[in-house]
Amino acid sequence: MSETTATPRERYRNQVRAEIKQHAWAQIAEAGASALSLNAIAKRLGMSGPALYRYFAGRDELITELIRDAYRSLADTFHAAAADGADLAALAHALRDWALADPQRYFLVYGTPVPGYHAPDDVTGITQEIMSVLLDACAARPDGATSAAPFDTHLATHRQWADPHPAPPAALRRALAFWTRLHGALSLELAGHFTGMGFDPARLYATEVGELTGTGPSGT
Repeated sequence: MSETTATPRERYRNQVRAEIKQHAWAQIAEAGASALSLNAIAKRLGMSGPALYRYFAGRDELITELIRDAYRSLADTFHAAAADGADLAALAHALRDWALADPQRYFLVYGTPVPGYHAPDDVTGITQEIMSVLLDACAARPDGATSAAPFDTHLATHRQWADPHPAPPAALRRALAFWTRLHGALSLELAGHFTGMGFDPARLYATEVGELTGTGPSGT
């Protein structure tokens, strides 16, 4: 239902839910997702704990909403980049821009899992959208390999993470290399592990992109 067709009660409910999520993000920034407390958020909003539970049934529902919003944001970013003709290198830089714009959002979905939390199936569907855009970009690149690598053969029968995308094994391997190497660099950068090492993380990332895409050390 759009905001223009919602009733006043529905608009108020959506507004309160949005405020709850804002306070949840602030709490996550201070102490991490595992310390998320609905009672603390209720106190910030000047309402009782039971009153807040009328908007979110519990901590897991709130975390699910935050995770869904985060993945939806990245999926929309990738879709928009692809619609503008982004190649694999451009997607890589779109990923970094998205991560740097909100590190806590990044860590909620790509950091340490929240203990005891399991995401519902519809969240998995959004992650498949993200991977599908990446696989499209990987499949569009010429392979250049004269023979299949051993891991390509393995991926031919172990591709559940990529289904139903029809990408060939070489494209699957390229996508996994892209995902693991770039997320590794991003996670270390956003966690501050490069601080004091004396180099520019952006240049490191661009070099990784260049090596992954074969476009040279600048990634351009």
